[in-house]
Amino acid sequence: MEGGVAMTILIFLGAAIIMAPLVKKLGLSSVIGYIIGGIIIGPFVLKLVGKETDNIMHTTEFGVVMLLFLVGLELEPKKFWAMRKKILGLGLSQMLITIFILAIIFIFAGWRTDHALAVAICFSLSSTAIVLQTLQEKNLFRTAAGESSFSTLLFQDIAVIPILAILPIIANYNPPEKETAFTLLIQELPSWLQPFSIIFGMSALVLLGKFVFVPFLRYVSKSNMSELLTASSLFLVIGVSELMVAVGLSPALGAFIAGVMLANSEFRNELEAQVDPFKGLLLAVFFVSVGASINFYVIQKDPMFIFSLVALVLAVKFVVLFGLGKFFKLSYTQNFVYAFALSQVGEFAFVLLNFSGKLYLLNPELIDQMMAVTAITMCITPIFLIINEKFIDPLFVVTNDEPDELKLPQDLKQKKIIIVGFGHFGSTVGRLLRANKIRATVLDHDSDRVRLLRSYGFKVYYGDATRIQILRTAGADDAEILVLCLDDPEDNKFVVELAKEHFPHLKIFVRAKNRLDAYYYINNNIENIYRETLGTAVDMAVDVLQATGMRKYSARRMAKRFMMIDKAAVRKLAEAQESDHITFTTKDALQRESELLAYDSLSIENADFDGNDEDDK
Repeated sequence: MEGGVAMTILIFLGAAIIMAPLVKKLGLSSVIGYIIGGIIIGPFVLKLVGKETDNIMHTTEFGVVMLLFLVGLELEPKKFWAMRKKILGLGLSQMLITIFILAIIFIFAGWRTDHALAVAICFSLSSTAIVLQTLQEKNLFRTAAGESSFSTLLFQDIAVIPILAILPIIANYNPPEKETAFTLLIQELPSWLQPFSIIFGMSALVLLGKFVFVPFLRYVSKSNMSELLTASSLFLVIGVSELMVAVGLSPALGAFIAGVMLANSEFRNELEAQVDPFKGLLLAVFFVSVGASINFYVIQKDPMFIFSLVALVLAVKFVVLFGLGKFFKLSYTQNFVYAFALSQVGEFAFVLLNFSGKLYLLNPELIDQMMAVTAITMCITPIFLIINEKFIDPLFVVTNDEPDELKLPQDLKQKKIIIVGFGHFGSTVGRLLRANKIRATVLDHDSDRVRLLRSYGFKVYYGDATRIQILRTAGADDAEILVLCLDDPEDNKFVVELAKEHFPHLKIFVRAKNRLDAYYYINNNIENIYRETLGTAVDMAVDVLQATGMRKYSARRMAKRFMMIDKAAVRKLAEAQESDHITFTTKDALQRESELLAYDSLSIENADFDGNDEDDK
């Protein structure tokens, strides 16, 4: 790696690391911190970076691709299909109305018709990166506003492809034979087949997801090498993106569809955990590069024009979005979030404006001005959402006849349980919960077992629970109960420490191999400990006692008494685990157990002689 490139990346990462925590302390979105950091290191303040900003921005746009892949993983195919009307209705309406209004205003302002139409098309798009990142940070993604925002953004991503075909028509531009919007794969197809490239690409993704991706991940998972799973996750995302580019589609759209295809697979949590760190890193640098790309010289040259256009675009898009939200019956609180979130111009505008320049549709000066407008609107949106949250949202108090989408229905408010390890011990717990209609998310590191259990309807995912990100993607932040049933005692201990540090709200139930494991958990303030040998050994003793002629009721009562004494003794012994007197203490405890059992046995025999054996069955 050349020193200049390494230094540039170092500067970008430094800006992200320093500014994001600062703005988070102020209660602002991290996106604002990244953009401010970019402005500070950019060529118009500290001048730490220069022309290479554009290249870095294009490279880190892959973070948007990864973001949409993760969004797809959260959206099952059935739910995606159920959203089709909202995607088409909100997305298409928003784009057509916004383009029409902006184009009319620009023409009345004296712009050329082709300029007005091209810029209106570019400005009709919103920022997938900023909107989804901000909604996720504020935990609004699963609300009505979040779903509507996602539907609109998804349609916009789909629309980028026909827009790339429309702009040359507006410019009346005939590209030379070597210049084409399609890549080699499409060029190799007969001309009559090229229009069907979208159908070909989508069909290929569906087939790959069903017959290739999941078997491939099962094959890799059997190696039990986490680095191979990381490589496989990146391979899938990058491979799908390149396939989509090859057939003339958006790589972000392809990644999203691939995510949807894998949403029902057992590897969903594992893929999310592997891809998420790369997504976060690339998006952080992308936002920094947006800030660094703002051309303050262009703004300084004609600030009135730039900021008037910023205000116009934000106002028009807000009114259009708010009107559509009202038409689709969003509540006022949700509608404000939806309208504010999507009122900016998106990152695809940078691509389309540059493309318009290559078509000689827009002149360089106008392109610079439009890019400045785009960057400024992207900076303003997170601030709008904060203003909405602090000042507008409190004005609309939810009443009994206006449901609040932010609240879950009553029937969905049940305790969220995560079971880690679904072997002989864990499956017993899981089956008993399932028999009582209690749902739980299960994590297991054996792909064959996961596949088998999923075929029987269990909600099981492949993943290594000793990794914090796997627990987080399994829902540990929102869960209430964590049940640890791993075969390896050391893994159970590691997950206990991880959970107590990062998810202190979880109530932990843990499997212990023996007394020594129990001592460890007691000393770490774990109350719910289950020694796997205790119950079965006591059950065996009960059966032996019955075989000797003792009544079943008496044997069970003896066993219950024994387990109570044993558990009390273990808690006392835990305090002396590292003491030199542990042997003596154990002997002492056994002596007490013998005395108490003898006393209990005598009591039981007296009760039986009195005829109190109606439960003896």
